[in-house]
Amino acid sequence: MLVVAPRVPSTPTHPSNADAEAAARQIPGNVSIVPDDAFRDRPGVTTIRDVLLYTPGVFAEPKWGEDTRLSIRGSGTSRNFHLRGVRLYQDRMPINQADGSGDFQELDPLTFQRVEVFRGANAFMLGANTLGGGINFITPTGRSNPGVLLRGEGGSFGMARGQAAYGISGTGWDTWGTFTSMTQEGFRDHSAGRSYRVNANGAYQWSDMAETRIFATYNNIWQQIPGSLTRSQALTTPRMANAANLVGDYMRNLESFRVGTVTGIRPQEGALIEIGGGYVHRALDHPIFQYLEQNSNDFVLFGRSSIEGTVAGLENSLTIGFNAGLGRMVNRRFVNIGGRAGQQTYGSVDDATTLDAYAQNSLTVLPGLQLIAGLSLGYAMRDSDDDFLSNGDQSGSGTWSWTNPRLGLLWQATPDAQVFANLAWATEPPTFTDLIPQVPQGGFQNLEAQRSTTIEVGTRGATPAFSWEVALYRSWIRDEIQLFTFGNGMDFAVNADRTIHQGIEAGAAWTFLRDSFAAGDNWTLTQAYTFSDFYFDGDPVYGDNQLPGVPRHLYRAELRYRHSSGGWIAPNVEWVPQAYYVDNANTLKTDAYFLVGIRAGWEFSNGMSAFVEARNLADTKYIASASVIPRATPQSQLFEPGTGRAVYAGLQYRF
Repeated sequence: MLVVAPRVPSTPTHPSNADAEAAARQIPGNVSIVPDDAFRDRPGVTTIRDVLLYTPGVFAEPKWGEDTRLSIRGSGTSRNFHLRGVRLYQDRMPINQADGSGDFQELDPLTFQRVEVFRGANAFMLGANTLGGGINFITPTGRSNPGVLLRGEGGSFGMARGQAAYGISGTGWDTWGTFTSMTQEGFRDHSAGRSYRVNANGAYQWSDMAETRIFATYNNIWQQIPGSLTRSQALTTPRMANAANLVGDYMRNLESFRVGTVTGIRPQEGALIEIGGGYVHRALDHPIFQYLEQNSNDFVLFGRSSIEGTVAGLENSLTIGFNAGLGRMVNRRFVNIGGRAGQQTYGSVDDATTLDAYAQNSLTVLPGLQLIAGLSLGYAMRDSDDDFLSNGDQSGSGTWSWTNPRLGLLWQATPDAQVFANLAWATEPPTFTDLIPQVPQGGFQNLEAQRSTTIEVGTRGATPAFSWEVALYRSWIRDEIQLFTFGNGMDFAVNADRTIHQGIEAGAAWTFLRDSFAAGDNWTLTQAYTFSDFYFDGDPVYGDNQLPGVPRHLYRAELRYRHSSGGWIAPNVEWVPQAYYVDNANTLKTDAYFLVGIRAGWEFSNGMSAFVEARNLADTKYIASASVIPRATPQSQLFEPGTGRAVYAGLQYRF
């Protein structure tokens, strides 16, 4: 939801929160800007689910540790690990691997100044061509966050975390960096985790119109995996771990290093040129059904140019850009002997290339009415070279290409309200996880690219007391990629025939009863509702069955009272009123649930703030997320239990 943020001067490589919100209002679709003050006053924020709690249209539910299952508009509904269907960016730099996959554990919520959520085709200006769109995580700079920040927090299930950050700037330069360390034993058995993260950036201004910024990130993550349970187990003994996970000591241990740079140049007023690139190395040790050992190196180049002017006396804005991702992964599998690598069973060298270019033009055809047209072109290559030939040559390769147009209308109906509509096409080539099944026989399979056509209409706006965003969308999809989980970490992907994704995204914030108990106090009610109606469209096997994996209705609300002295309290609820299916055959469901929580805090005038939160006060047993398969039985181990009652508290000091 668009909210008012304090104005911090923008630089050519780092737009302020206010400028980011202004840019979002030029997009003919549903976009949310989430500033850090929406989640930094909460202790225990460890996943993107906590960051995007009141962002409608985003299904982000925790699994274990810091991992999350993410879906926007039904993207990757069958993907219960890693990521597909959403492009991730950090400081507008693509951070997905070259094949389109990604990991949430590399994202530290305490390092973000804001999060920009571009649903569906509204991520067009970032070069995303996915059904789910893109999410851009923006880190602070020495100019936006000067001084020292110290933070400590802890709570239930052995959770403890500390952060130290420092920002400084001078004439023509700035730098900012942070270190966070976290440990937790986890709600479930065999779900302990440890992490260490470093994020830093620095910039040099060549002039008022040109700046180069360099970014560096390091992650070291050790995480146990408790595994999925049967429905009965998840709802009666949610703290237990899957027996196979205990025997195999299932874990996911990741070390990664990323470095990148971007240069922004403003050759004239209303024009901006950005060019940048980055490199990331990842080392993954992953004992599951077998012991996976993966080392990858990914390179990315990107460029973007925009200019504002007039055409035939009409206001006009043109943006062109490109993204290029190239990556290589050395992929090894071994027999898992109690969490240790035994005899090798598989080996390949996997190369991926993904290229896309895009152009979009916005023309003000009438006062307050803009016509937007865009076109993106793309090419993807995936090549897997089998270098473990004792079980046969399982090499394979494939290429995919696409042309995706986009049309949109944006009407400034009143100074406070906008109405928008767009029609867009998207194409998603498969990732290596889709192409190389995680099953003992391995191999490479040919899959079609997933293609979709989406129409969206909606409105957004803000007054001093009320802000809102509402969008309705419908997507016609061909060859939707479904990744089925068969237990013990094994999976297999297929193309569905025709499917429909449609839904409603609605959010609102209302500030009322000002000066109710004391001068300067107020109440704010924040609400987010998501309706998701996803189903097969005349499938030869499944007919018009519902697509599994996400709830049809998801509602969250918080009522916050803020006192002028700096104290505040905020009860909140989360409601999934209807269970959802976990299989294409529609034979097995999750369970409906209703959660109640409360949080409170105090912001002192000396830069100190204190906060506390109690979650799931009734200690409700519920299912947070689930894997999907073609046809389930009551014995299918697909369900991830939600966390029970938990309390967290923290202190933060800025000076």
